[in-house]
Amino acid sequence: MSIMLFTHKDCALHNPDPHHPESPARIDAINDQIIRSGLDFVLVREQATASDLAPIYRVHDKDYVDGLFEKAPTEGHIWLDPDTPMTPETLASALMAVGANINAVDHVMQHTNQQAFCAVRPPGHHATRNQAMGFCIFNNIAIAAQYAMDKYDLERVAIVDFDVHHGNGTEDIFETEPRVLFCSSFQQQLYPFVDENHNNEHILSIGLPPGCKNYEWREAVYEKWFPKIDAFKPQLILISAGFDGHIEDEMSQFLLKEEDYFWVTEQIKRLADKHCNGRIVSTLEGGYDLSALGRSVVAHLKGMLGSDAY
Repeated sequence: MSIMLFTHKDCALHNPDPHHPESPARIDAINDQIIRSGLDFVLVREQATASDLAPIYRVHDKDYVDGLFEKAPTEGHIWLDPDTPMTPETLASALMAVGANINAVDHVMQHTNQQAFCAVRPPGHHATRNQAMGFCIFNNIAIAAQYAMDKYDLERVAIVDFDVHHGNGTEDIFETEPRVLFCSSFQQQLYPFVDENHNNEHILSIGLPPGCKNYEWREAVYEKWFPKIDAFKPQLILISAGFDGHIEDEMSQFLLKEEDYFWVTEQIKRLADKHCNGRIVSTLEGGYDLSALGRSVVAHLKGMLGSDAY
């Protein structure tokens, strides 16, 4: 079994500030740790292709998308919100991140028992239909889900988001879309400062307190997520893979370790094997301590390979 790894050097073009936590060094750290781990032999690396605007317009308001191109600076950078900078190269990186996710969906839908990981940036799960926020420009995972439903006539797509920050953008986009099951976990009292009041039949967000220990997080997602996903019987599983809940990551106060990311991914893989011929597309969201990020992504990839890989 192999995993497709979709990435592209253009994802490094978005680089407004060497001190900004969402930097090209994140992809470098992932690649370095993959090589160090020996996982290269089970990865098939593919150069992503940039997306055109059609699938983006299916998720984001046209005025929002067109406005980004109109306001893109020709030099230096501007701020789309207090956390989200934009340089002349930002849209090239963002279009490549979307394209990688579309490439990955096409691959797993056209092959049996396939998984794909998109090592891309900028991340996406905070971007709403009409707003960039939290380092995010386009909502990569939401665009991938909508594309899968449009092209492959899927009726049940599950999105699992284990970033420590709530995927408010993804929830906003699919809050009234019953074909998408959105399961997320997040730290309470942390950006973007949401609660669980939007839960419904196909939105299941679990807020957990600062200082959440790994066994507490595992218990919550095991008891709430997995029965819901199992009953939903997804035809495709997408993962918003954020690793900023790691104990070494100063972005949060969760106490997770790379073993927890292996565990949750292995559980997701079992559900994918049961319901959708193993089809999983995972895309990078957060994770800002470079060492912890690299190790956690390796654990995540091993989880996709199954219980014998760790």
